[in-house]
Amino acid sequence: MKKLINDPRRVVSESLAGFGLAHHNLVRVRTDPDLVLRREPSRDKVSLVSGGGSGHEPLHSGYVGTGMLDAAVPGAVFTSPTPDQILPAITETDTGAGVLLIVKNYTGDILNFETAAELAQAEGITVATVVVNDDVAVEDSLYTAGRRGVAGTVLVERIAGGAAERGDTLEQVAAVAERVNANVRSMGVALASCTVPHAGEPSFTLAENEIELGVGIHGEPGRRRMPMADANTITDQLLEPVLQDLGASSGDPVLLFVNGMGGTPLSELYIVYRRAAQVLAERGIRVERSLVGNYITALDMQGASVTVLRLDNEMTELWDSPVNTPALRWGM
Repeated sequence: MKKLINDPRRVVSESLAGFGLAHHNLVRVRTDPDLVLRREPSRDKVSLVSGGGSGHEPLHSGYVGTGMLDAAVPGAVFTSPTPDQILPAITETDTGAGVLLIVKNYTGDILNFETAAELAQAEGITVATVVVNDDVAVEDSLYTAGRRGVAGTVLVERIAGGAAERGDTLEQVAAVAERVNANVRSMGVALASCTVPHAGEPSFTLAENEIELGVGIHGEPGRRRMPMADANTITDQLLEPVLQDLGASSGDPVLLFVNGMGGTPLSELYIVYRRAAQVLAERGIRVERSLVGNYITALDMQGASVTVLRLDNEMTELWDSPVNTPALRWGM
């Protein structure tokens, strides 16, 4: 294993330190416990807090800033943050308008964010929670009760963040986030495993001619293993279950999101996007917005995911609204 690290035990702390130095104009990085906060605290608006295990960068810390999150809570690699990390993220960002927690559907995340929410409510803070569960690959796994939260999380954070920025109430922001979650579906594929720094070996093994269809962002098993195929065939295998589950039909306006898992060149992601856009066009589904790149990764995993969000006018407007974070920025 070759990695640009010093000590596997310090990967998260040293990465956060570098992140804070690189983006000091946008964020403040706190330690003990680890927290990423907006450089300039928000005033008189609903606060958005999210988090989860590290290793999925730029999720979540890269989305702290105007138009997205007020705080991100990074846990150890592929490990949920603890309630005593999450609670200060809630208390320090609350402006009196309430706090929305955006939580990916993993058992540890659900339990720890739920505990922190109860502690915050005991302090008089109004808290709402939205659970993201956009992965169509599996219903249950070792990590979840129900579907996993994957790339759709980025879209929930962006659109809900836009609603909070324009001054919506907590109830309204939560409703927008729930609507995005109800209209987004994702599915991923792994060509090769990731390597967790402290483990020092691949999380799972694939034969040279084998891929894992429906893999999770921690390397959890997917629907099946299949022989390696060309990009068009693999894209079709990802997109078809997404469209079927979403119930997308001709005339629907959508956002098409092709995400890299961390170890796939951008040129290959555009090949996947090309095929997905072609299939959607053939079905009369209108691609009105797009996103391509590494936005929610699994360390160095080779692979990609395809996400489709069915848009309405409000979601499109909020997606287009100004955003200024380390990982997403436009309109400022």
